Amino acid sequence: MEGSAAVEDRPGEHEALPIASFDDPHLQPYARDPKRAERLIAVLFVLGILGVIGYGAVFWQGGQTQLEGGFLGGGLFFIGFGLSAWGKYLLPQGPFVESRHPMSSPEPDREAMASAVVDRGKMVFRRRGFLGTLLGAGMGVFGIVATFPLIRSLGPKPGNALDTTNWKKGSRLVTMDGRPVSVHDLEVGGSLTVFPEGYTDSIRAEATDQTILVRAAASSIVTQPGRETWGPAGYLAYSKVCTHAGCPVGLYMEQTQQLLCPCHQSLFDVLDGAAPVFGPAPRPLPQLPLYVDAHGWLRAQAPYDQPVGPGFWERS
Repeated sequence: MEGSAAVEDRPGEHEALPIASFDDPHLQPYARDPKRAERLIAVLFVLGILGVIGYGAVFWQGGQTQLEGGFLGGGLFFIGFGLSAWGKYLLPQGPFVESRHPMSSPEPDREAMASAVVDRGKMVFRRRGFLGTLLGAGMGVFGIVATFPLIRSLGPKPGNALDTTNWKKGSRLVTMDGRPVSVHDLEVGGSLTVFPEGYTDSIRAEATDQTILVRAAASSIVTQPGRETWGPAGYLAYSKVCTHAGCPVGLYMEQTQQLLCPCHQSLFDVLDGAAPVFGPAPRPLPQLPLYVDAHGWLRAQAPYDQPVGPGFWERS
């Protein structure tokens, strides 16, 4: 019959194979004295159990970190050492090789099967070519759309947020709770975080608006040429956004008359236009020009004359 050659008995195919015995040399434990090794491993396990029990007892009594660590570490060590010894000395070491009958199909059968799989696969894809095109297009669209969350997670575009703030000519200085700041509010050496009036709520406030107000003296201060009127009654106002990485410059040191950024330890001299004297900040903090109105309230003469925040730009 056709194909009978594929089922003919091959030489030695039904010959009896030797049966493995537990007495075979390669199945014997590695230890020369298995009983002695078994007793040693049992001792290790007992020590490990006692260590774990000791840990539980100390923990139950209120705990003591050093004792807990010692008991638990010792218990786990002895148990682990016992397991390793068990695997090495009491289990057969091999090699484990057992004879068996050939299980592969004859070469003609394998070639016929491979040919059938290839031909059928080509036929399926030819019949479903349109669906395959749609699948590829769908995967491409999905790959593009999948980038949307990544792009959106970068946050809104900064726009000109660092170029301009909500400070305007005549803006009154107020605290976070909206209280106007009077020329009599701070003693010499005092400091306060202020915002432009009307921009303190969570909706309208901007991080770039926050300004550190210090009173460095009792009389007017000139920090730079051209700023003769910017520091009335010893009040100086500087952007609170550090020019290094944008951290809030919130600490005023009265004795040295410097502002400190706590993130990277940049120091700014308030009497020299907040010029950096230490740390990685690349440029001074922008100064807000101030004046005192007829009612004694502190107001801004004009907006900041330069961008606030990290030095992403270069001044000429």
